[in-house]
Amino acid sequence: MSSHTNVSNSASNSSSKKTVHIKIDHVTRLEGHGSILIDVKKGEVKNLKLEIVEANRFFENLVLGVPPHDVPQTVSRICGICCVGHQLAAIKAVENALGLSISPQTRLLHVLLNESQFLQSHALHLYFLAIPDYVGVKSILPLASSHPELIKKALKLKKLANDFTTILGGRALHPMMPTLIGWRKLPDKDKLTALLERLKDSVTDIEEMIDFIGKLTWPDYERQTEYVSLKHPDEYALYEGEIFSSETGQLVSEADYRQVTNEFTVPHSTSKWSRWNRESYMVGALARVNNNFSQLHPHAQEVAGTLNLSVPCYNPYKNNLAQMVEIVHCTHHCIETLEQLLSQDLHMEDIHYQAGKGIGASAIEVPRGILFHEYGFDHNGICNHADAVIPTSQNINNIERDMNAFVPLMLPLMEQDKLAAHMEMLLRAYDPCISCSVHMLDVTFV
Repeated sequence: MSSHTNVSNSASNSSSKKTVHIKIDHVTRLEGHGSILIDVKKGEVKNLKLEIVEANRFFENLVLGVPPHDVPQTVSRICGICCVGHQLAAIKAVENALGLSISPQTRLLHVLLNESQFLQSHALHLYFLAIPDYVGVKSILPLASSHPELIKKALKLKKLANDFTTILGGRALHPMMPTLIGWRKLPDKDKLTALLERLKDSVTDIEEMIDFIGKLTWPDYERQTEYVSLKHPDEYALYEGEIFSSETGQLVSEADYRQVTNEFTVPHSTSKWSRWNRESYMVGALARVNNNFSQLHPHAQEVAGTLNLSVPCYNPYKNNLAQMVEIVHCTHHCIETLEQLLSQDLHMEDIHYQAGKGIGASAIEVPRGILFHEYGFDHNGICNHADAVIPTSQNINNIERDMNAFVPLMLPLMEQDKLAAHMEMLLRAYDPCISCSVHMLDVTFV
């Protein structure tokens, strides 16, 4: 994929009187298709849009008419990057709809599977998509020549994370082993033991990555916004919790997620937008670190200090630093959780259930932010309702408002090609998954 950027400038000698037109068609190094339009006349921003141009995907319709156990396997296909998150969110929502509960063993497996996704997704985005922005290159390829050992370590971590998901879920993409109230086939204990040793060995490589990232320069732009994430009384909330707002300190149950998302549409986006207590809010690594810093693993808190990431942080570019902090958190937390899992005898559990009428929602943190799924079933146990609210669709509104706030500040300081690069960098910093964010709108023909 390539992006096409048109930049024109009719500036006078005074930077405050610039007239600028920027159109970036299909920003590169992100998942999906998005375009940026900026029009400035005599120093005043007249039009700025983050256009989501991905075609609508009707994935909620795909599960209508299917039995409960088919829902998680179907919706994992929404995305090849976020497949684990969609699957786990669906499993939790269907279990809530049918009144099913899981064992401590299954919960541990869910937690590990979810965090394996954080390791692979954050490593992919941070090292292969985002970091080129901060070293002034167009892709990862020049870094493979200038910093070959760094890229080898990044590939090694990505391979470890993929293997992690495969061992737990049966395969790296669209795992088949997890299902309602249990596992179709338990992971091999010898493979889990070997995985534990590889995770321990990865700590040194991750420390070298931290040293590299700590030497990079981050754009110094801030905009205070509302940060939304899960919050749990006993842990850094990734798998479960209540929905938390930094704006009010309000906690909302996952069943009431629509009080939070308040989805609406705008003409220039095929993705829905969201807002809660402000005009927009942010989800993702920075939101989680801001809201739950004290519950990060101590090693992750130490790394945040090393990277000068103090909370609250209002710089959206530093979402990438928060991703690095979460890589450290998940690595150490997975080591401890695997040790706990291996200390007990794994046993197959009864995964039979009684289907029936009900409706249930779930909330789970995935790499890009909080994800909501909801499913309803008729008296025969057949799905008759589906809804999913994606992290990126919650972030799009906030990204565009960041752009509107930062462009007037950047105009006097930089040439237009650099301004365009900063807007691409800002969009990439959020790690959007645009193909996930576009889905069915309810349409009534009269």
